[in-house]
Amino acid sequence: MTATFIGMPSAPDSHTGGWRTTVTIPEDTLRWGPSFPEGAHKTLANTQMRRNLGHATRTIRSKRALRVAEMPDWEKLRSAAEAVKFEVASRMPELLEEFERNVTARGGIVHWARDKHEANRIVADIIKSKGVTEVVKVKSMATQETNLNEYLKDQGISARETDLAEMIVQLADDMPSHIVVPAIHRNRSEVRGIFLDRMEDAPRDLSDDPTELTAAARAHLRKKFLHAKVAVSGTNMGIAETGTVSIFESEGNGRMCLTLPDTLITLMGIEKLVPRFQDVEIFSQLLPRSATGERMNPYTSMWTGVTPGDGPQEFHLILMDNGRTKVLTDPIGRQALACIRCGSCMNICPVYQHTSGHAYGSVYPGPIGAILTPQLTQGLAEDDPVHTLPFASSLCGACGEVCPVKIDIPTILIHMRARTVDVKRNLVPDVWDLALGVATPVMSNSTLWKMAGTGTKATRLFAKKGAIGALPFPASLWTRARDLPVAPKETFRQWWKRTHKDSDANAPRTDRPATGLPLASEHGMTTNTTPKEA
Repeated sequence: MTATFIGMPSAPDSHTGGWRTTVTIPEDTLRWGPSFPEGAHKTLANTQMRRNLGHATRTIRSKRALRVAEMPDWEKLRSAAEAVKFEVASRMPELLEEFERNVTARGGIVHWARDKHEANRIVADIIKSKGVTEVVKVKSMATQETNLNEYLKDQGISARETDLAEMIVQLADDMPSHIVVPAIHRNRSEVRGIFLDRMEDAPRDLSDDPTELTAAARAHLRKKFLHAKVAVSGTNMGIAETGTVSIFESEGNGRMCLTLPDTLITLMGIEKLVPRFQDVEIFSQLLPRSATGERMNPYTSMWTGVTPGDGPQEFHLILMDNGRTKVLTDPIGRQALACIRCGSCMNICPVYQHTSGHAYGSVYPGPIGAILTPQLTQGLAEDDPVHTLPFASSLCGACGEVCPVKIDIPTILIHMRARTVDVKRNLVPDVWDLALGVATPVMSNSTLWKMAGTGTKATRLFAKKGAIGALPFPASLWTRARDLPVAPKETFRQWWKRTHKDSDANAPRTDRPATGLPLASEHGMTTNTTPKEA
């Protein structure tokens, strides 16, 4: 008698409530996953994550729309913010030196870091000099970018996240999936399970009621705040004119970190500048409405150097490059440095909403990540998974419409795609190069193009329910992920001739381009054509 092994039943998930983490903490947080198509294929199968993400992004979009509708000068504010960020990009060396002088004059200590390795080393050295092994942290994309927590862990230092969403991600050994709401892919049932499994002082009778979850987190963090000697933060803005640094947040954890510890370390990307204190007024109206749909931040903290007897008595500011000066050399791509990390482009993006932030393999996901990550890493070669990010878009343009600083994300996506193709030009041609090589003479010859258009009618022979679901290689590269529409019964030219019998579709144009139309320049600004230019 033979036996057939049909497999053992899988063991139930050991995590309370069935929560699970599908990613591992990487060494490089800007390049930690496979290519975007591979990452998306994996995340699309996680239906719970997609439900969580869809609900959260719809809620934020609705709140943002209400708050923006209240502002009659919203577009003027966007234009003002765009102008400020354009000025920063144009005057960055000068503004950075002014900022350093003013921070130093007010008792701060300024450090310069060329890359993430220098930044992490500076932070660790300062912490070690204080003789502590635990620090509290304010939510910071800059420290996510450098993977500071893991670096400090290797140095024997525990970095405790105090932002609620960041704490959830940290407790779950997870990676953030959104710039503003890092745990947006978790629901409250999963959060309850994470707290019960990973937070040592969580009440055993904890429910998934948001009020109870928040109270448990508050009690847990309060002990950390009261005993912390060193805090680490990022910043939303550095003001060159005064040397002031600011944090915009919603929970109050930032205020605790910025006032209770003896030493404060702030890691800041060199692009997070504004020239004047007055400029804060613009961004303080744009950021909360765009990020969380609030009229204003519950907590806006600003500090200028050191004040004797009040707050941290030692302030270290680390100004980090980490690829930003390379981004500045690209007259089109440099617009990405204007980002104020509001997350609006993610909340509106259909690709992000369906695939989640983890599909991008970077701490900067969504449309802004698709243009920023490849530039920071210069990862445009075909063997680098980052090179696929500019293609993670349908180019619908919604991201550019909601960006509070008017970053022309769709144009930069196309620009980055072109740069990716340019990197490949001198390499061995791939199937797409061969296909375009065949298509070029056809598409550039009107007679051949007409013949090709007529020939596409043959696709109707392979159609089922109006679409072609599968084709052999190389066409399978397209149809394995999408259906191919069937060609219509007549081409556009044939339809035009049939419906416009008195016109000649092939007649050459005799009209001239209109003058005075707005044109986008390479810097993302707009100009008007003149009759001479037209």
